[in-house]
Amino acid sequence: MLGGKRVRKDDLLKVVDNNAEYVKLIDEIVYLEEQLDVLRELPKIKINPDNPEMQKATPAAKMYKEYLQQYLNAVKLLSKAAKIDADEDESPLRAWIRSRTEKG
Repeated sequence: MLGGKRVRKDDLLKVVDNNAEYVKLIDEIVYLEEQLDVLRELPKIKINPDNPEMQKATPAAKMYKEYLQQYLNAVKLLSKAAKIDADEDESPLRAWIRSRTEKG
């Protein structure tokens, strides 16, 4: 394992108090971060040289979107495991909406 990956993995393990139960999830997060870094550098749009208005998403754009969604889901799971889920605290906006939508 390369140094940067090891440091990142160690940092994420600290978030869950070094609980070995989350090693696989953390490995996936580190992998997805690396893939997203590579995909971020690739072109996302292919432009027709004869008609610049004709544009098409590249496979890299599609993969980036898929990997980003997987990454966000994995980070959400990890944050729940670390009990740092932002959704636990009700925001003023959510409280206002709930007060307007509850029957009673």
